[in-house]
Amino acid sequence: MLPLREGILELPADPISGVEAWLIEAQRAGLPEPTAMNLATVTGEGRPQSRIVLLKGVTTSPTGFRGFEFFTNYQSPKSQQILVTPYAALNFHWVAMRRQIRIEGVIEKLTPAESDRYFQSRPRESRVGAWSSPQSEVIPDRKHLEQLVQASKERFGDTGEVPCPPFWGGWRVVPDRIEFWEERPFRLHERFEFRLSDAGVWVKSRLAP
Repeated sequence: MLPLREGILELPADPISGVEAWLIEAQRAGLPEPTAMNLATVTGEGRPQSRIVLLKGVTTSPTGFRGFEFFTNYQSPKSQQILVTPYAALNFHWVAMRRQIRIEGVIEKLTPAESDRYFQSRPRESRVGAWSSPQSEVIPDRKHLEQLVQASKERFGDTGEVPCPPFWGGWRVVPDRIEFWEERPFRLHERFEFRLSDAGVWVKSRLAP
C-alpha cells in the first residue's frame, strides 16, 4: 500500500490520457490484474448487473472518439443487455495505489476485423475454449464442459487456424464522463469529474469528497 498523498491532484486536460497514465502506473507497481474493471449494465427491466472484465485496449472508434475495449461472448447476458440499452459504466479500483476511476458512456460493438485481430492473439487453448463454452448457460456438470472442449479440439485439430466465432467479439465503451478519485488524509479525497460537452470538449470540475 502506497503512503497517503497530500496536495492537489494534477491531471491532464484529456482524461483518457489520464486513465492511460494511471493504468501504466498500476502495471509498473506489479498489482495483480491491474486492467481488471467492473462493468455495469442494465437489463431490459432496468435491473443493474455488474461483473469484472479485463481492459484489452484504449482505441479510437469509427466516430473518432477514443474508448475502452473488452471482449466477451455476444450471446452472454451482458451483451444482450448492451444490445437493448447501449450504455455502460466502468470502475477501476486500485486499492494499493489509493486510486479509483469511474467511466460512463455509450457502448458500441467492435468490427469483425477488430475482434478477429485480438482473437488471433490469444493462446490456442483460449480460442478453442471460446468455441466450446455456452457462456452463462446452465450446464449439467464439469464433464459436459470438457466434452464440449474435446469436440472443439477434434473440429480444429492440433494445428492450423481457429477462426473467431461469429458469436464472440469486442465492445468499446466511448466515455462522456470520467471521474478520478485519489485518497487523501481524513477522507478529504481529491475528486475531479470530466464531462464531454456537446461541442466535443472535456469540461473539468472539482467534486466534494
